[in-house]
Amino acid sequence: MNQLSREEYSQSQKMMIFILAMSLFGLANLFTELLPEFVLGPVEISVSYLAFIPLSLVMLFHPLYAAVGASVGEIIFGDLLLGDFGGLGELEGFIEFTLAMYIAGLLVTNLRSKKQVGIAAIVGIGIDQMLSTIVDVGKVWVGIEEVEAVPGLPESILAIEGLSFVTEMIISGVIFGLIPTLYLIPRLYGKIEPLLGIKPREGRVKASMTEWMSVRFVILAIFLTFMGMVAEFMAEMDINFAVWEPEFLEQFGDGFIWLPISAAAIVFIVAVFTAIKWLGASSNQDKKGKSA
Repeated sequence: MNQLSREEYSQSQKMMIFILAMSLFGLANLFTELLPEFVLGPVEISVSYLAFIPLSLVMLFHPLYAAVGASVGEIIFGDLLLGDFGGLGELEGFIEFTLAMYIAGLLVTNLRSKKQVGIAAIVGIGIDQMLSTIVDVGKVWVGIEEVEAVPGLPESILAIEGLSFVTEMIISGVIFGLIPTLYLIPRLYGKIEPLLGIKPREGRVKASMTEWMSVRFVILAIFLTFMGMVAEFMAEMDINFAVWEPEFLEQFGDGFIWLPISAAAIVFIVAVFTAIKWLGASSNQDKKGKSA
């Protein structure tokens, strides 16, 4: 049976999607480390991540495996290999980002609809940034983190985080999220999927968890978000483990970043060539089967 006629994803295809998302988004996160940052008072203006990469992947392929792969790639290439892994505290970002991208992928039922793609992109980034803002505000209000706010006005943290949320939505959500995604999806849809032997998406992918609007999924999402918040709170209270911040990496200076960039690029190239080779082998087997 031809690989392109399958409606379901095979295990090898799911793994390939995971590896591609991991290496590609990990590589993108490393490049954002090279971009300049600007600080205006308590608000930091920078490119947090190139959101169009995971957004495009979760829309074109299976949203769960693409979302998890992107999150793992950020941890491996953007944290561990750079010697900046926060241990338990990283669980919060992992859960929030995976959940946000997964929902964004499930929202799209027609990739030819720019309206659906645009709404899904904004909703995905919005969920991630909103959950992060809630956690940051919670840490200050609970008293486990200090912030440069107006003395005597604890409500000023809301203004600071609100401004930060708006800034992130403009930079990560629109400039590096919505606009590139709207440009890429029509040009990639139906062209990139055959590299993995996958039929282009038509309708909503049959996700292995459950439909995103079901009660079970809402309960699971709330539970996972709560677990992420608890992990972040524990990390801020120095109840942390598995932290990876080796001091010896400082002797290499800023040039060390090219090592993880090279590693991510190699993984991505190997994954692409493996997918092409695997597809070629599958096609040859199909031809032999038909001739027999």
